[in-house]
Amino acid sequence: MTVQVVKPNPDDPRLTERVSGIDERGGRVEATVVVERPLTLFLNGQEIVTMMTVGDYPEYLAVGYLANQNMLLPDDEIVEVEYDDDLEVVVVRTSRQTDYESKLRKKTLTSGCAQGTVFGDLMETFEGVTLNSDAVLKTSWLYALMKEINTTPSLYLVAGAIHACVLCERDRPLLYMEDVGRHNAVDKIAGYARLNGISTTDKIFYTTGRLTSEMVIKTVHMGIPILVSRSGFTAWGVDLARQAGLTLIGRARGRRFLVLAGDERIVFDAEPGAKPGAETRGGRQTGSDRSNSEDAAEDIA
Repeated sequence: MTVQVVKPNPDDPRLTERVSGIDERGGRVEATVVVERPLTLFLNGQEIVTMMTVGDYPEYLAVGYLANQNMLLPDDEIVEVEYDDDLEVVVVRTSRQTDYESKLRKKTLTSGCAQGTVFGDLMETFEGVTLNSDAVLKTSWLYALMKEINTTPSLYLVAGAIHACVLCERDRPLLYMEDVGRHNAVDKIAGYARLNGISTTDKIFYTTGRLTSEMVIKTVHMGIPILVSRSGFTAWGVDLARQAGLTLIGRARGRRFLVLAGDERIVFDAEPGAKPGAETRGGRQTGSDRSNSEDAAEDIA
C-alpha cells in the first residue's frame, strides 16, 4: 500500500499568533507563538474529555485518543466522525453502544505534558500485545530519518513550544504530527493510521519527547515495534519496553544514540560518528557526558 506523506503545515494561520514583547536589551520585538485551544471529545452521546490542542487534525486526534485509551476496540465500526469548529467539539459515533462512566473515574495522570492520562485496563491490553520480532532498524535508516525529520518545515522551527511524532517506514517518514502535548501528537498518528487502514507492525516511531511509561504504553498499544527519541528515558519506560519486547532508542542526535531495550533489532550497517568521549571542542563536552547534559536541556524544555 502506498501511503501519502503527511507533514506539518507551519503556514496555517490558525496554528500560530504574533505577540509583541521586549528582548534582553529592552527592545520591542514580535514573536511567533503556538496557539492552544480546547477540544471536547464525545464518544456517541458521552462526553469523554476536553483536551488542549494546537487544533489541526481534530478528527485524527479524537479517534487516536479513543483507540489508545482502549475505548475504541480493534473491531469497532466507526460510523461517523463529526467536528464542529465553532463549538470546538468532535463526536465519534460507532455502531457499538458504549458507556465508559465507570472507566472515566479510574484514570492516572501521566508525566506527559498537558496532563496525559492512561486508564487501568490499558495494562491488561499492554500485557497481551506481541510485537513483530522480524522488524529491524538499520543504522543507515536511523541516520537518514533524523536528518529528514530535523530539516522538515514545522511549527517547532517556526515557534517552538511544541512536540512532534513521526511514523516511519524504513528510511522514510510517513506521518509527521505536532501538538502542544506529545500524547496528542501520538494520538493523531494513531487516528490517521486507524482511519486509513495503515499497518503499524513493521513501522518505526520517532518522538521529540521523553521516553516515559506513557510513550511506551501507547507505542506498544499501536503495535509498533521500534520507538526512537532524541531525548532521554525514564526507568519505568525502560522496564515496560523490555517487558513488551519493544526496541527503545534514546539520545538519538546526529550519529549518536543509546539502546536500552530490544537491541536485537538493530542492524549496524553504517559508520557511527566519533567515539564517545574521544575529544572536546572549544571546551564543549562530547560523547556520553555531553549526551547527559543535552538530555537535561531537552527534558526541561
